[in-house]
Parts: sequence; C-alpha cells; structure tokens
Amino acid sequence: MVIDFNKYINTTKFYDNSLHVKKEDYIHQDILSLKQFEKAKFEISSWENYKPTNFYNLENIAQKIDVSKVYYKDESSRFGLKSFKALGGAYAVVNLLINHLKELGINANSKDLINQKYLDITKKITVTCATDGNHGRSVAWGASVFGCNCEIYIHAHVTKAREDAIAKYGAKVHKVNGNYDESVKVADEAAKENGYFIISDTSYEGYTEVPKDVMQGYTIMVDEAITQMKEKPTHVFLQGGVGGMAASVVSFLHETYGKDFPIFVIVEPTNADCLLQSAKNNKPTVVEGELETIMAGLSCGEVSLIAWEVLKHSVSGFMSINDSVVPEVMKLLARENIVSGESAVAGLSGLLLSATNSDLREKLNLDKNSKILCFGTEGDTDEAMYNKLVEID
Repeated sequence: MVIDFNKYINTTKFYDNSLHVKKEDYIHQDILSLKQFEKAKFEISSWENYKPTNFYNLENIAQKIDVSKVYYKDESSRFGLKSFKALGGAYAVVNLLINHLKELGINANSKDLINQKYLDITKKITVTCATDGNHGRSVAWGASVFGCNCEIYIHAHVTKAREDAIAKYGAKVHKVNGNYDESVKVADEAAKENGYFIISDTSYEGYTEVPKDVMQGYTIMVDEAITQMKEKPTHVFLQGGVGGMAASVVSFLHETYGKDFPIFVIVEPTNADCLLQSAKNNKPTVVEGELETIMAGLSCGEVSLIAWEVLKHSVSGFMSINDSVVPEVMKLLARENIVSGESAVAGLSGLLLSATNSDLREKLNLDKNSKILCFGTEGDTDEAMYNKLVEID
C-alpha cells in the first residue's frame, strides 16, 4: 500500500522547538522519576493478567521511508481494555485507596484490595473523572477491581460505544454538553459538591498529585518498549492530548539516557493542538472551540501543567495533522495485521509525513540510520468506528 503523503503536507503544521531544547540531565524527578517508576512497576506487575504488550519492527514501512528501523509498541491488548490508559487511571485509583488506608493506620497493597480485604472501607469511597473514553474506562475498571464506587463524565462527542465500554465496569456515566474541557469543569464541581475523589489525567493549578500517579503508570509501557527494542531510539514520535502520555515517555527516556536523549516530536490533531500553540507562545496556551476530531483521545484544548514542565525543554518539534491522514495510516497498519485505533496512529502519522517531506526530514535529522519508536496507544476501542475507517464489513 502506497500513500501519497504529499497531499496531506499542506494541512500539516510544524513548529520547530529545537532552540528551546536543553541537552542537560533530567531535572523533573519531583514530577516523574525512575524511582517512582519502580514503585508503579511493583504494584502494576502484581495485577492479574499483567504482561508486556506486543512490540513490532515495521520493516516494510522503514524501507519505504528510507530509515533504519521503525518500532511500534502496541497497547491494544493492555488488561483487556485495549488502551495504554489501563496503566494510568487504575494505578492512580489504587494509589489513592492505599494512601487513604495508610491515613487510617493500615498498610495495604494492590493484592489486598483485589482480594477485598478492606472492602468495608473502600466501598464508601467514590472516584470520578472527565474523559474522552479510554481514561474513564481505566478509572472505572480500577474502581471495580480495587473495590470503590465510580462516576464518570463524558462530553457531547464521545460515542455510545465508548460510553457503554465505561458503564460495563459498573460506573455511573454522565453526559455533558460541550467539549472535553467543559466536562472536566463539571466533574470538578460534582466532586467538590459530593466529596468524590478526582482521578484526572490532566493537571491544573492546585491539582497535581493524582496526575503524577496517572503518568507514572504509563512509564511501565515505556520500560517494556525499551527492553523489547534492545537498542536506543534516535527519534520518538508521540501523540499529544493534554501531554500526559508524552511526558511519561519523555521523562523516562530523558532520565535513562541523560543529556543524550532522543529527538522527540509530538503530534496532535489540527483542531486540538494545545501543545503546539503552547510551544509557539512559550507558555501553556488554551485552544478554544469544539476540538472535534476523529482522534477522540486527543481532543483536548488545555495542556497539563506538570506535563508541560517536562516537555517544553525536551521536545524538538510539535506537529498538527489533519484527520484525513488517520484512516490511511490505520489501513497501513491493518495490512501488517495490527489493529490500531484513531488516536493510536498520530505519532506514526507524524513520522510518515516528516520522513516523506525533505524539509521536515532535514529539520528532524531523519536519515537512513534513524531508529524511530512510536506508541500505538489504543486498539479498536470503538469497533464500529474502527471498521468504518478501515472499511471492514
């Protein structure tokens, strides 16, 4: 399958952030760290059905774009939730419950909660969040596994399939008029009114500790990828969103490799490019509007403040891409027998657009020796949408 990426380049935006990159040792251990990764790994690896997800060497694609290697970490099988988000929201839930029990003088761990050892206490706790789908699914799943209640807020553009996928874990789901950022505000108000605990994957003024746990959970995925890759990547292309996933990858690799960290590129939808705009303005910038995109998990208009701290001096380039390229890349992966959802292919799409454009190729130092890592962050989390986009009957 040959894709003419030149026809998409006119709708692709690129911001060169290389002048702001500081080639220095990692300094944000207060946000994310290899030390806290070890704690997350201890808990998450104890969960039932934990195992590393699939990892692919996409030789055909690498050959077509004239680079050495293209590696793809496939999160479509993570804990049966079909998304890397299973690592983050659920880990934040279990940490919240463990910390609550600690305040009562009880030292507990994941296994204790899975075995419902303290259910008489945890069943009185309700967790909540706003979501585009996958994060809320993880929080709901975590609440069901570890023994607490859950209420989830979704915005107007979240599909019925994603809503049902959350509700099946016993969560009460509320639909909010407006976009993702408006659902965040409604969830926050409900939490304050009812004494619920917010498990958000984005941070804002006065709310940072739980998002740190969410992002730290994602680092399990990064550790697995580097172990499976068996060599250091020269480039990493990442999905945007609020920046949480990107920050987890950047922090892990930056601290692991020190000053010699890879070239990072973040890719977002055209209608929700809050990270690109933040880079251009050299400060967190809100993108207004509907934020509508088929990349539902990336439909975010406001960056996570702590994620931005990790990203702003480590990421070389920020890209925004049009929705039209997404189905083409999904089909490309389907031909490799990889099921990749709409939000999963943003990073790979950014790579393919960059590698087939001489200007971007030069700016990002992409050449025949480049070894690129991409993260396929979801599978067919909305099966009907996936089948429609890849044209499966």
